[in-house]
Amino acid sequence: MLELTQRVGPVETTEIHDHLTLPFELRMRGRLRAKTDTGYDVGLFLDRGPVLREGAFLQAETGEIIRIRAADEPVVTAYIEPGLAMARLCYHLGNRHVALQIGATGSDDQAKAGKTGWVRFPPDHVLEELAERLGATLEHHRAPFDPEPGAYAQAGEGKSHGHSHSHSHGHGHDHSH
Repeated sequence: MLELTQRVGPVETTEIHDHLTLPFELRMRGRLRAKTDTGYDVGLFLDRGPVLREGAFLQAETGEIIRIRAADEPVVTAYIEPGLAMARLCYHLGNRHVALQIGATGSDDQAKAGKTGWVRFPPDHVLEELAERLGATLEHHRAPFDPEPGAYAQAGEGKSHGHSHSHSHGHGHDHSH
């Protein structure tokens, strides 16, 4: 078994030994046993915390480089008008503390409908209903899911914060509307 122990920066494509395709749920783990795309056994022994992003590179103790790919998985893509409508959709979905992938499309059909922005999330009937009420057109399909890492994760990726964050709020959230 190849032991992947280090996250490394971009490398030349000729240095890539193999690819490891994982769904988002498994890319959040620092310890994992899996098979590469060519069937080679690997074990991840990484620092906990940072999510493995699409295109990330891992190095084995023996020097081999493995590139991470986001697997196709069941998702809902909500297409919506750019600007205020997109901002509202992101705000209300994000307020439910769900992982979101945000993007824009060049699809002619969606562009004709004036819905060139999109937000992708795991299937959930409550979130889907909310997105439709806010004017989104939904598509249920399989696609790579590589959500936004969040403001704190981006700012501190690969760095030590030097301070802590408490997650015991001491107050309630009422999300019924």
